[in-house]
Amino acid sequence: MSSVIERIETLLVDLPTIRPHKLSMTTMACQTMVIVRMRHSDGIEGVGEGTTIGGLAYGPESPESIKCNIDTYLAPLLVGQPSGNVNALRALMNRHARGNAIAKSALETALLDAQGKRLGVPVAELLGGAREAHLPVLWTLASGDTQKDIDEAFQRLDERRHCDFKLKIGANPVDQDVRHVAAIKAALGERASVRVDVNQAWDESTAVRGIQALQDAGIELIEQATPAREHEALIRLSKRFNVPMLADEAVQDARDGLSLAAGGFSGAFALKIAKSAGPRGVLELASVAQAAGIGLYGGTLLEGTIGTAASLHAWATLPEMAWGTEMFGPLLLTDDIVTEPLNYHDFGVDLPTAPGLGVTLDEDKLVHYSRK
Repeated sequence: MSSVIERIETLLVDLPTIRPHKLSMTTMACQTMVIVRMRHSDGIEGVGEGTTIGGLAYGPESPESIKCNIDTYLAPLLVGQPSGNVNALRALMNRHARGNAIAKSALETALLDAQGKRLGVPVAELLGGAREAHLPVLWTLASGDTQKDIDEAFQRLDERRHCDFKLKIGANPVDQDVRHVAAIKAALGERASVRVDVNQAWDESTAVRGIQALQDAGIELIEQATPAREHEALIRLSKRFNVPMLADEAVQDARDGLSLAAGGFSGAFALKIAKSAGPRGVLELASVAQAAGIGLYGGTLLEGTIGTAASLHAWATLPEMAWGTEMFGPLLLTDDIVTEPLNYHDFGVDLPTAPGLGVTLDEDKLVHYSRK
């Protein structure tokens, strides 16, 4: 008899950040992760993670809603179902629950982790096989202080930990943000590439002014300058400037990707398993991008090690990540809830090779940081 899902447990886990992380919509000093533990009748446990940014500041799912909706609606759908058919279980969740992409991503990750452990293979092999064993990782400079950001960038370069940097802007007046970014790029020169993430903070006219100044300053990529639902504005900006646009909040899944591509968007898509309801959904979006000649970038919602590992297994299967990845989430946290952290070195991170996600929960740390 095939294995069935016996029990699904969710935990809210609060981990402090190494410094305040300033974005256009919030400043973070702690990251809350929803950890999923999925037990199967053959004794295997799969783990998953659902994470967002700043409670409800970033999107329509909060850590508390993710936990509640898994416990109340999604877990009862899955308990008692056969464990191994991930596609059938994805379809079941989508048939009975609208939206809730982050919650579904956490559950799909737990299913893939369990199946990988069951078969003795890494999740990347379940997704078609890894092409890369070491993936590049950039670092986000988000202290809000120009000199602190410059010092932090040089430290990361000297440690050979990161050689590409992203700046979070949009919370300040556009001229102030441009001065901040231009000063950092001038200080780093040719030693590092510098990109910016506006996090939807500008209207189109402000974006035109800001992007022109950023392009003149040598910035290499502009992420989501305008609000997510204004696809036409993003398409116009991508056609107007030489510096590429990176669509993030505007492109959740393959359908959004098709809409942007059909409208003439050029540039890149930020892939995130959380936006696309899991690794399989995000690879569907990547296929649309590749068919349309749109570049790929491995994005994060500042997940911890479990969510980061799940993303890395997906990115490793892709033929090219033209803009690299930003899978630095665990490095932003003061501690971890796994026994062996991911191996960051030489401007990137190694793909875990053990069965499943390749990570193991530290039970003591999990108890310590779980919300009571």
